[in-house]
Amino acid sequence: MMFALVRTDPNAAKPQEGISFLLIDMNTPGVQVRPIRMLEGGTDLNECYLDNVRVPVENLVGELHKGWSYGKYLLGHERTGIAGIGSCMQQLQRARALAASEGLDGDPVLQSRLAQFEIELLALEFTALRLLSANQQSRVPAVEASMLKVRGTELRQAIYELLVEVAGPHAVPFEEAALRGEVDDPASPLELSALAANYLDARKLSIYGGVNEVQRNLISKAFLAA
Repeated sequence: MMFALVRTDPNAAKPQEGISFLLIDMNTPGVQVRPIRMLEGGTDLNECYLDNVRVPVENLVGELHKGWSYGKYLLGHERTGIAGIGSCMQQLQRARALAASEGLDGDPVLQSRLAQFEIELLALEFTALRLLSANQQSRVPAVEASMLKVRGTELRQAIYELLVEVAGPHAVPFEEAALRGEVDDPASPLELSALAANYLDARKLSIYGGVNEVQRNLISKAFLAA
């Protein structure tokens, strides 16, 4: 199944009006999915083409022409999740452990970068907790979700970049098999050879769910209007 926001009233007064939220069976005639081959070789993202697809009226979610309201609600929570605070914390601990194993735990520059990441992650975590508080649960996450999405994805990309730097040549797979985790080189442990794929895969984080450039526009408008 897939959800789709479709225009059902071309004469609506505003662009965001006249849109409905539909549930579409992926086996419906006219639905075609084309995998997008990513930088690291994976195909977890896809293009979806709809060619004269007919959807039964019972697949309408909510009210007719009110789909953008539902879409905004979902996007707010999606962006909060894309921030990936838990994943960032996990990868930060991974970076600390890798630095120790490489004998770099005494490097003041590296330790300063790790500490800065930890401080920013704590700030993001408190922002997320504010969204979960009782007095916030009744409203749609708006500017806070955009803030979390922008900084969370940037931090995750930066932490993966740091991991690749610390791992050095071990993080660079020399053939496609290494990207798939099929590595039999004792000089390039599996957990390190996967770092290049992680780094490349993280490029998409700042794009999906609303590109970070658009999120910055939303943040600036919210503060300028306040």
